[in-house]
Amino acid sequence: MSAAPDDRLLSLGEREMVDQTRAPALDGMSKDELAALGKRLRQARDRGRRIASQQQREMRGKSDPRGATAARDNTGSSAKVEILVEALKRVTAALRKLNRPSMTQTLHTALAAKKASQPHHPGASRTASAGMKSKAGAQRSVTVDPREIGRVSKATKVAQAKRDR
Repeated sequence: MSAAPDDRLLSLGEREMVDQTRAPALDGMSKDELAALGKRLRQARDRGRRIASQQQREMRGKSDPRGATAARDNTGSSAKVEILVEALKRVTAALRKLNRPSMTQTLHTALAAKKASQPHHPGASRTASAGMKSKAGAQRSVTVDPREIGRVSKATKVAQAKRDR
C-alpha cells in the first residue's frame, strides 16, 4: 500500500508509529525502543480489531449500535488493522534479527557441545557380545592380537591395489 491511503485511514499517532517501522528509522532503533514500539502497535491493532468486530456485528444486526446509527461498512477499520499488522510484522522481524546469536556464538556453542559429548562407537579392543560367548566345553587356545588382523587386512588391500593398477 502506498502512503496516501495510510494517511486517510490512520490517526496521527498511529501514522507516526507506522512511519517508525519503515527502513531508515527501524534500523537505528535499540531493542528496548523496538519492544516499546511493538507493544504500542499491538495495543493499536487490538483496538482496531475490536472496533472492526463491533462494526461487523452491527452490520449483521447482532449487536446494538454504539453510535446514533448502526455501522454500514467496516472496510476502513479492517484496512487499518491490516496496516498495523504489517507494521507489527516489521518490528517483530527487526527484534528477531537483533536477538539472533552471531555466527561466532553459534560456532562456540557447537564446539562446546561436541567436546562435551561422548563418542558413540566402541573402542578398538575386544568386546563381549552375543557372538563372542564361549561355547560349552570349548576353549580358545589361540588369541590373536587385533592389531595383527588390521595389519594383514591392510596388506591385502595394498596388494590388490597394486594388482589393479
